[in-house]
Amino acid sequence: MKHPVVLLVEDEPLVRLTQVDILREAEFWVVEAQDADEAFELLKTRPDISVVLTDVDMPGSIDGFEFARLVRQGWPEVGVLVISGKTAPEPGDLPPNATFLHKPIMPDDLVAALTQAMAATPKSSVAQGS
Repeated sequence: MKHPVVLLVEDEPLVRLTQVDILREAEFWVVEAQDADEAFELLKTRPDISVVLTDVDMPGSIDGFEFARLVRQGWPEVGVLVISGKTAPEPGDLPPNATFLHKPIMPDDLVAALTQAMAATPKSSVAQGS
């Protein structure tokens, strides 16, 4: 598979739809989840995911910062990009090599940040689509 796979974690349907359109136009494959629980299930079953794009504020037991830290621990080869229009990260909120962007985000900036997030992680044979 030539196109990187993005796991988009966003609970607002209109925001998610807009982001999916931007990512597909940039030739990413997009897998969608509305909360961390759904996203974890996808990460467990989809070894082709290259990068996670998560909002901070979402329903469920954990927010996007905690989700990002758990992704980094369990899937260190997956890039992490955290976005929010309300909350900025405090020291320790983001895991190592994760990126944060404040909404609203221009489409080119979103694509560039995802590309950077993928490049900032160690690659394993699984992540390279063996």
